Amino acid sequence: MARRRFIQAINDGLIEEMERNPRVVAYGEDVELSIMGDMRGLHERFGHDRIRNTPICEATLTGMAVGLASAGYHVVVHMMFSNFLYTGMDAIANQMAKLRLMTGGQMELPITVLAGYGAGSANAAQHSDTPYAALMNLGGLNVLTPSTPADAKGLLKTAIRGRNPSFFLEPSGRGGDLGEVPDGEYLVPFGVAAVPREGSDATVVAIGRMVRPALAAADSLAEQGIEVEVIDPRTLVPFDEATVLASVERTGHLIVVDEARERCGAAAEIAALVAAKGFDSLRGPIRRVTTPNVAIPYAPNAEAHVLPGEERIAAAVAEAVGRAGKVPA
Repeated sequence: MARRRFIQAINDGLIEEMERNPRVVAYGEDVELSIMGDMRGLHERFGHDRIRNTPICEATLTGMAVGLASAGYHVVVHMMFSNFLYTGMDAIANQMAKLRLMTGGQMELPITVLAGYGAGSANAAQHSDTPYAALMNLGGLNVLTPSTPADAKGLLKTAIRGRNPSFFLEPSGRGGDLGEVPDGEYLVPFGVAAVPREGSDATVVAIGRMVRPALAAADSLAEQGIEVEVIDPRTLVPFDEATVLASVERTGHLIVVDEARERCGAAAEIAALVAAKGFDSLRGPIRRVTTPNVAIPYAPNAEAHVLPGEERIAAAVAEAVGRAGKVPA
């Protein structure tokens, strides 16, 4: 295995898939210069016909993706920040998510959309959202939330080879994270969760960039005698129900950690799933650790205040298992 940074793992996956399939093309805002770092060197390597800058018009980017995919290309679109998905939503919601159904399966749309999501870097309200719940609600779209370099590479390669639109959401501010990435051909299947830590007292489902603080909270709770199982879904659509339900059956407690806002978020969907299908396993209420229903503030101290973190996660777990007095809130 090699140790690679998050953005390097994405870059590796892009290079491998573009070398493997000459019909993979990539475009977006400033991809030739690779402002985000994950497309560095691709323009020099593959040329202007396959790597191309576009105007700052997200409606054009998403519409072009549908056209290119319907013409037989495997399309990679870099949207930079996930907030920009909002301005490209017509083609996303009305075409990407629906055309395969509306054409009776005649039209395949192998589209992979990359976008950085989340707060923590003082990028202000219009560059810090975590909008995967909106994508989950559309139907017909895969939603990917890798938390490690290995999963970033493996999920990206699976997405590019796929036949349906996938939204690959990169955790903003985590591009420099190091991790082991397997050598050679490496794919991560959709709908299969990872369990980076096993435990018997509580299940924590942590999404994307929330996996790191969840693992840190689990370490601190272990010192108090509370053993937490941490589950990383890796993909929200499709979602690995079986792994979560089996874990809750063993632990009896569920805490969902989600950087998105509390109202109508992925955490709410996961909580509803377990309440419906695993209610008999629960020994107490499901708890959510999320961002309040506010726009993300610009000031770093205010931003840090609204985001889920290690202490909030640890407090929620301790409360769930009846040990609230052992861990400071």
